[in-house]
Amino acid sequence: MTSPASPELLHLLWLASPALPVGGFSYSEGLEAAVDAGVVHDEASAGDWLLNQLELVQARAELPVAAAAHAAALALDGESLARLNAWVLQTRETSESLQQVQQMGRSLLAWMRGLMPDATVLPLLQALRPAPSWPVVMGAAAAARGAAPEPALQAIAFGWAENLMQAAVRCVPLGQTSGQRLLARLVQAIPAAVEAALAAPEPMAFAPLLGVHGARHETQYSRLFRS
Repeated sequence: MTSPASPELLHLLWLASPALPVGGFSYSEGLEAAVDAGVVHDEASAGDWLLNQLELVQARAELPVAAAAHAAALALDGESLARLNAWVLQTRETSESLQQVQQMGRSLLAWMRGLMPDATVLPLLQALRPAPSWPVVMGAAAAARGAAPEPALQAIAFGWAENLMQAAVRCVPLGQTSGQRLLARLVQAIPAAVEAALAAPEPMAFAPLLGVHGARHETQYSRLFRS
């Protein structure tokens, strides 16, 4: 006899799925601009770029915000959610990155309204202005699904890694096997990134090269992605 999977695990797999209808597949988060500039040109350079992004952006900013939003959602602390949301929106360096975090946040909130209409944190998320941001809604959604902080952040990080791996496959371009090797590198680094995020006293946004490439993407001649 095997033990059935816990509902919490299944819900985390659901949240981490690229099939979640939030539009994440349409963004490369600066990767496409790095390819255009020649900084990323093969499997190794794509892996280096995304590992840096995992360590310098996800572990320092996005995941700490999601962890704090997870705690605020459990406490039904609307003031903390609003403060976190404002920080996310104020630290986006380009119009495309701001558009992404707002569009994906709105889409995930719409998914929650349809699938989790009784979630007690919903009114607090709906009150966020000018728009709910992706890491805030994602952390709150994981809390509402009953996930503990560490596995919640692992699922969030894996969802990000899988999406960016698929972006690399399309725009570098890479073969499917290369993409899986790239994902393996990211998966190996995710536990340390989550540990760093949980230990962070506060989120920190500082990735100047990513900001430069993100700004260049806005005027890039030929594009597959929206960021």
